[in-house]
Amino acid sequence: MIIREIIASSPTIHTAVQHFIDLLVSSPYTISTETLDALIHSENSHLFLAFDEAENILGMLTVGIYYSPTGKKAWIEDVVVDDIARGQGLGEKLVQHAIEFVKSKEVSLLMLTSNPTREAANRLYPRVGFSRKETNVYKMSL
Repeated sequence: MIIREIIASSPTIHTAVQHFIDLLVSSPYTISTETLDALIHSENSHLFLAFDEAENILGMLTVGIYYSPTGKKAWIEDVVVDDIARGQGLGEKLVQHAIEFVKSKEVSLLMLTSNPTREAANRLYPRVGFSRKETNVYKMSL
């Protein structure tokens, strides 16, 4: 298995990303070609896909990096593994890859959120070194 940062879109990449979005979200969301291109070409966003030896795409993860007055920070977003590859450690490999990538960018804090219903993910994150932060997360759909 190899994890690559995606630097150019293709119909195969677009189809795979849409497939992972469908696995990840409960409300329908279609990623446009323009949105995918904006993600791929953003200097602050990094889309990683996991490939098997036959070049099948089995997982996805995004890292966002930004500056705030309290330092350089990063978020891991949209971690998802294809149904056929679950339970094989691919999620952990994706997250470990993201951790090493963020370290190479000299980031001081790496964060993520996880829905409480995602039991496997919530077991994974402490196992790879994340600690739970007691906080409230608020959202506003615009």
